[in-house]
Amino acid sequence: MRAARKNFLDCIPAIPHTTNWEEQDGIVTIHMTHRGLFAAVAQWCFRRPRVSHIRLDACSSFVFRSIDGQRTVEDLARLVDVRFGGEAAPLYGRLVRFLQILRNNRFIEYRNM
Repeated sequence: MRAARKNFLDCIPAIPHTTNWEEQDGIVTIHMTHRGLFAAVAQWCFRRPRVSHIRLDACSSFVFRSIDGQRTVEDLARLVDVRFGGEAAPLYGRLVRFLQILRNNRFIEYRNM
C-alpha cells in the first residue's frame, strides 16, 4: 500500500540562518557564495566571482520577505493574490516554481516535510 502523499500547499517554508540576504527599498538581494571544487576552478581559471548577488523582482521579494517559518504555501499564495492580483497570474504555478528554485539553491527549507 502506498503512503499518503503530502499536499504541497500545506508545507511551511522557512529561511535558514545560513542564507545571506539583505533588503533595500523593498527589493531583496540574496548573496550566494560559491563553494566546492568546480567553483574554485571556475573562480581561478575564468575569473568567476566568489559571491553572486541575486536581485529579486518586487513579487519575488514580497514572497521571500513573507516566508517566516509559520505560513504555509497556501497562506503565501493568498498574500500574493491580495497584494498583486492579476499581475501574479498564473499564481500557483509561478509560486511553486519560485519555491522550488529557492529550495534547490538551499535558500529555504521546509519545516514539515
